[in-house]
Parts: sequence; C-alpha cells; structure tokens
Amino acid sequence: MLAETICSAAAAAGLGIAALTAYRRRFLAAARVAAYALVPLGLVLTGAVEWLAGTAFSPVAWTGFGLLGASWLVFAGTRAVERRRGGGRGTRRERRTVGARQPDAVAPPAARPAPAAGEGRTGSSAPADDFSDIEAILKKHGI
Repeated sequence: MLAETICSAAAAAGLGIAALTAYRRRFLAAARVAAYALVPLGLVLTGAVEWLAGTAFSPVAWTGFGLLGASWLVFAGTRAVERRRGGGRGTRRERRTVGARQPDAVAPPAARPAPAAGEGRTGSSAPADDFSDIEAILKKHGI
C-alpha cells in the first residue's frame, strides 16, 4: 500500500512539473516529462508495484535470487578454468577438423587470395613462401 502511494505521488509531482514546463512554452520537454511521470502510475494500475513489493520482502524470492547468482558464478568459474586450460568444445572440434585436412583444403578456392603477378606461386609452395616472410622479418631485426 505504501509503495502504491509513493508511486502515485511521484506521478502527480511529475505531471505538475510537466504542466509548469508546458506553461514556459517548452511543449516537447513537457510531453517527455509527462510520459516519464505516467510510468509509475501505470505500474501501480497494472499491479506490478504490488508484485515487486511482495518480491522485495519475500525470503523465498531472495533465496531464488541467491541461487541464480550462485549458478551464474559456477558458469563463470567453469568458463574461466576452461579458457585457462586452453580447451573448450569449439577449439577441440577445430583442432580435429583442421588437423585432418590438408593446408590447401582449409579455404575454398574462391576464398584463397590470388597470387601476386610475377610470383608464380603454386599450391604446394605457398607454405614455404609464408616462412620466407617471417625469415625476412627476423633478418631485418638481426635475429
């Protein structure tokens, strides 16, 4: 009963502020204030405030919220451990499928980049060219 009274008073005060704002010829702002002021009144009339007040003071509801929080902590903890180990459902599948395929078969022909003009790469020498780039970078830094 107290929560409904407070929400109704807040709605009345908001509508009063909206009226003052409209009196100052700021109609768009007045309409926004009136819309915000009608929200608590709508919540009272739908019974949402009574339900919320009943939930806020219910030990059963707080036990439920505690259990939801505990389950969230368990999920987050298991995900953190899974990431730390470097495993996971998706990564294991990817390792199995990528390890079984040939390097050229990973990407479809349309997705593979075309060789630059003058390089004349073939499918079998592409991995060697990738290492030559790395070797060039290491030589540049004196490693």
